[in-house]
Amino acid sequence: HVFDQDCTNSTVYELLTKDIIRAAVDGFNGTAFAYGQTSSGKTFTMNGSDNDPGIIHRAVHDIFQKIQMTTDREFLIRVSYMEIYNEEINDLFTVENQKLQIHESLERGIFVAGLREEIVNSAEQVLKLIQLGEVNRHFGETNMNARSSRSHTIFRMVIESKGKETGSTDYLSSDDAVRVSVLNLVDLAGSERIAKTGAGGVRLKEGKHINKSLMALGNVINKLSEGAKQRGHIPYRDSKLTRILQPALGGNAKTSIICTVAPEEVHVEETKGTLKFASRAKRITNCVQVNEILTDAALLKRQKLEIEELRKKLQGSHAGVLEQEILNLRNDMLKYELEREKLAMELEEERKSHRERGQCIREQQMGLDNSNSVVFSGSDTNSSQVELVEFF
Repeated sequence: HVFDQDCTNSTVYELLTKDIIRAAVDGFNGTAFAYGQTSSGKTFTMNGSDNDPGIIHRAVHDIFQKIQMTTDREFLIRVSYMEIYNEEINDLFTVENQKLQIHESLERGIFVAGLREEIVNSAEQVLKLIQLGEVNRHFGETNMNARSSRSHTIFRMVIESKGKETGSTDYLSSDDAVRVSVLNLVDLAGSERIAKTGAGGVRLKEGKHINKSLMALGNVINKLSEGAKQRGHIPYRDSKLTRILQPALGGNAKTSIICTVAPEEVHVEETKGTLKFASRAKRITNCVQVNEILTDAALLKRQKLEIEELRKKLQGSHAGVLEQEILNLRNDMLKYELEREKLAMELEEERKSHRERGQCIREQQMGLDNSNSVVFSGSDTNSSQVELVEFF
């Protein structure tokens, strides 16, 4: 699809991303991101305005609308909002969780440890959280844009769902799995030539990090576009952006890449670069499938088991509001579970660091115990003497 400058965000959303958003409710991973030079319309496309909401706002409303229409399943949604600023990951929901690290596990895949997740029940709640995140985001003034995005942002929704019970009181009696999908909505910082921005000092440093990560993204796209036989190693680890988006780039996700360009002739080189990026990206093929979890790894399944256990314990009680109280405990229970997982990961990281330090100390000690020093002593211009000095 090619759109002119009069195209609305509504049209872009309907043609490029709506199917991806709705598929996320059905258990498919999805990603949509905007790529282009500064001031070409990326942030407007993703965030929009009051009169023309962007992809993120439309996606949030669309997801909750479809959930209301899906009466045979129950849902649990949690959201997070991060930025990559100067190649460091910051949590936009809080000023405390900064310089977060990327991890990978068999159960969770690639994830950002310590990133705050909020359990949400409505589109309005999500949009308020997004507003909170925008306050904490890094912006700056350059010659190209008075309010230029100086970081990449990733708004993420994790959608869990399970078929509703049909009369059985035993939650584990049904063999249907919990679907868990991840939806990434990404606003990239502008690809640009630093000389054009008039950047210096902090802005210059930001620009270098932005260009480095976008170059890494371009390299990944280039490799993926070559086809399976020619591509060889894919350099996902060259930047934190490509590492986080790895499942969306040639992996298990429905992905939409929106490339924005400026119409002015002075930006012709940037426009050519963006179009070349788009040409390569459209040749990438992802392998997409529904994500189903049969174990208790899904939060939705764990909290359901705990609620059922509470119901059994409270049967026969005279309190008439117990059912409502149980439901009110649901979100608190899940928040505690997320916090427990976070602490467990931090503890494992500390143990790993302790083991590595211990191994390093042992290796250094072994080196001291077994080392020999070679000393060269020149006795004359034509010969040299070698002395071996053993350390005890």
